[in-house]
Amino acid sequence: MFRIGEGYDVHRLEPGRRLLLAGVAVESPVGCAGHSDGDAAAHALCDALLGALGAGDIGDFFPPGDPRWRDADSMGFLAEVRRRVASAGARIVNVDVTIIIERPRIAPYRRRMRERLAEVLCCPIDSVSVKFKTAEGLGSVGCGEAVEARAVALIEVGAGDG
Repeated sequence: MFRIGEGYDVHRLEPGRRLLLAGVAVESPVGCAGHSDGDAAAHALCDALLGALGAGDIGDFFPPGDPRWRDADSMGFLAEVRRRVASAGARIVNVDVTIIIERPRIAPYRRRMRERLAEVLCCPIDSVSVKFKTAEGLGSVGCGEAVEARAVALIEVGAGDG
């Protein structure tokens, strides 16, 4: 049986923070504000995978008010979610992440982002898609004040060790 999950995240951009997206540091004068490292792409992907499992969302497992997760590495969150997928007897078929940000230009980071996600998810790189869009100057993302990420994930349940 196949199951699909969808995820979404948004973070305000602030000076003095590192911009991490899909586990990759992006050169930028601003970064994602957040309780953890603020990786909106990783957070959206966690939600997509948890949604496919019917297991809630990232806040259920890594609550933002919990001091244990202060400045935490979002790739660690994603690795834990992958372990939950595997322990449920499921495997990740593919994931697709779209990052919406006005600037900086992040297309040059695509390959490394795909590699990093594939590494953490223990799946082939051709099962991982990362795309980029701008907001065409509209809203908080278009004004350069925020970054959004959307993700979908397809898992196969009853697939063994994942």
